Amino acid sequence: MKAIVIKETGGLETLEYKDVPQPAASFGEVVIRLDFAGMNRRDIFVRKGQYPGVKFPAIPGSDGAGEIVEIGEGVEGLKVGEEVVINPALNWGDNPKFPAKEFTILGNPVDGTHAQYIKVLAENVFPKPAYLSSKEAAAIPLGGLTAYRALFTRGKLQSGETVLIPGIGGGVATFLLQMAVAVGARVFVTSGDDKKITKAMELGAEGGVNYRTSENWGKELKEMINGGVDLSVDTIGGDTFNQLISLAKPGSRIVTFGATTGLVPNVLMPIVFLKQLDILGTTMGTPREFNEMLDFYEKYEIHPVIDHVFPLSQISEAHEYMEAGNQFGKLVLEIPK
Repeated sequence: MKAIVIKETGGLETLEYKDVPQPAASFGEVVIRLDFAGMNRRDIFVRKGQYPGVKFPAIPGSDGAGEIVEIGEGVEGLKVGEEVVINPALNWGDNPKFPAKEFTILGNPVDGTHAQYIKVLAENVFPKPAYLSSKEAAAIPLGGLTAYRALFTRGKLQSGETVLIPGIGGGVATFLLQMAVAVGARVFVTSGDDKKITKAMELGAEGGVNYRTSENWGKELKEMINGGVDLSVDTIGGDTFNQLISLAKPGSRIVTFGATTGLVPNVLMPIVFLKQLDILGTTMGTPREFNEMLDFYEKYEIHPVIDHVFPLSQISEAHEYMEAGNQFGKLVLEIPK
């Protein structure tokens, strides 16, 4: 079968499109012929060796959707020919509050979805929502699970609350926006690109501020909201985090699962404790949350925003495009038949 193999830590030259052996199902496993696979920034971190526990050579990719072609012994409730989507959160464990030590994510060290076929444990395989295409379903898993847990399990979002999503544009951020709008929240965004703010408003955001052109984007946003924020979901870190603290209502929440701009300098601790803020960390989610997330998508018939589809053979171009940071929505790979 054809697959993308990362041979070693490094740049785009480490990505190889090559023939590798097709996997076979062992006990409790199924083999899926993939139609589409999603891209995540994690794929770049893995390639650069910036993710814990990476090993090479390896097939990257956490998101995928396709058709079951083989079922191993001991598997019940699934059948050959069924269209499915994969939960990339492996070995979460028994405690819903945090993952077990054995937890890992599909795509390294376990071979991932950037291939024609993949074998996975049956417990990580779910029926594809019928209203979604395989391309759409493949875009959702990692980002959709992360967004769902951040908003509802950790963030306790309620209808009518005000949500701030800084750095709109990436896949998870667009999922956060669509989910929050679906339950009737007021959503505001920030970006360094006016076009991305416009696109966010087309998806239901009430407004947004360009942090590159605004002299004081925090003040401008507070005036736009006409008050404070009930829930901020942060993937950025850095100096932005203190702005989120300043914008927060007393007794409100900040959920964080990323720090793309680095560590937070000089945290405004007096504001944190005087406002009685809850600052909550999160990452990925449980199998139950993955199932709830799929049900949520079906209930509200949400279609993920897909920015661009690349053939699997153009993996270097896909990595380069993602690193440029100009996307709005998800990048998806089309898998050859």
